[in-house]
Amino acid sequence: MQERYIDKNMSALISDLQKLIRQPSVSAKNLGLEECARLVAQIMKKSGIRAEILRLGRGVPPAVYGEVRSKKNPRKTILFYNHYDVQPEEPLELWDDAPFSGKIKGNKIYGRGSADDKGELITRIKAVEAFLKTTGDVPCNIKFLVEGEEEIGSMHIENYLKKYQKRLSCDGVIWEFGYVDEKDRPIISLGMKGLLYVELSVQESIRDAHSSLAVLIENPAWRLIGALKTLRDKNGTILIKDWYEEVDNFTKEELDVIALEPFDEKSFKKEYGVKRFVGNKKGINIRKAVVGDPTCNIAGFSSGWEGLGAKTVLPSKALVKIDFRLVPKMDPLRQLSRLKRHLKEKGFGDIQVRMIHGEAASRTKISDPFVKVVEKAADESFGTSITSVSSAGTGPMYSFSKVLKAPCISIGSTYVYARIHSPNEFARIDLLKKTTKCMCKIMKKFSI
Repeated sequence: MQERYIDKNMSALISDLQKLIRQPSVSAKNLGLEECARLVAQIMKKSGIRAEILRLGRGVPPAVYGEVRSKKNPRKTILFYNHYDVQPEEPLELWDDAPFSGKIKGNKIYGRGSADDKGELITRIKAVEAFLKTTGDVPCNIKFLVEGEEEIGSMHIENYLKKYQKRLSCDGVIWEFGYVDEKDRPIISLGMKGLLYVELSVQESIRDAHSSLAVLIENPAWRLIGALKTLRDKNGTILIKDWYEEVDNFTKEELDVIALEPFDEKSFKKEYGVKRFVGNKKGINIRKAVVGDPTCNIAGFSSGWEGLGAKTVLPSKALVKIDFRLVPKMDPLRQLSRLKRHLKEKGFGDIQVRMIHGEAASRTKISDPFVKVVEKAADESFGTSITSVSSAGTGPMYSFSKVLKAPCISIGSTYVYARIHSPNEFARIDLLKKTTKCMCKIMKKFSI
């Protein structure tokens, strides 16, 4: 019944997604957040979902809360977590069409947020609508929490969870996204890595100088490069003392799941134009690294002349941005302390360290009953599915697990090469339809 409704009403789903894409909502620029939150609430209400805007205070983007109480089974509750903010659209020159066009080409809808995360959000709203329009009820209680800061680190999500804890209480959380691989198999992820994002900076002189003075004045870029070389080796192993101290080995059950996870090396290398992996990883070691290895990544380096052509300048300052991916039991603040100690011990105590963001990692146990519910729904909707111990990415899952004490599982409609965070981001219409139906099955099976 619900599936027929979804088939007949795909044009409405696409139209509402286009409306969301066409409303810019860039959290990094504080652009359009209030307007997009109101639009999300409006679309929810049109679908029969009671919606309201939640606030924490001035300067904090609003969140949208949605709720439908089940008449048939009010004892169980699913919370859908999503976000309405998107990444900046730059570089503009690399887009084939306007970044917020919502343009349709064949089986794809293009635009910033089409996949991450407005496409995912619309599948959940329309799944609830399908039940309300066909039965007048939902199989279990449904709640939504849609925030506006995910793309800049979800700085206030834990405050929202704590302030509205009673209202947001639930028995399971469907996370904001989920990948679909090259063979159209949904990847059910049971966790997310954590993150420590820092800036390292150094100033050697009071102003830029002529590069001929490099015989006398230390170049801050070389200073930072020297420090960076002490952080990791060529195989990606982080060299900071005690960095891995709290990290547990995978359990046998986790290793069994990891061994079954598919990874198409040729396809991946072709997509990104690379010839080898860090440390020349092969086989199961690739899979283990993706779901469970900490990382040390240079996200940006700035110093001196960065324009076209030559300028013989000796810069006075240098800055590097680094993101460390963390795994369960790694505390961001403890790791920050270890980083500072390491730099001091290696003779780089003069380098300033500024923490931009920290997020702990989280994983739902493979044995949790909620996992089987999602797996069965995914298998029925897509034909087959893949369960992953953890996503390689980061999100505030730890805060949800800690405050709401509910299992969190990622499943969604985002094609693995949908160019999220890049120009020409797109969502596949066929996957939006399958995922909407999958959400219906999750609700139904969870209510039993």
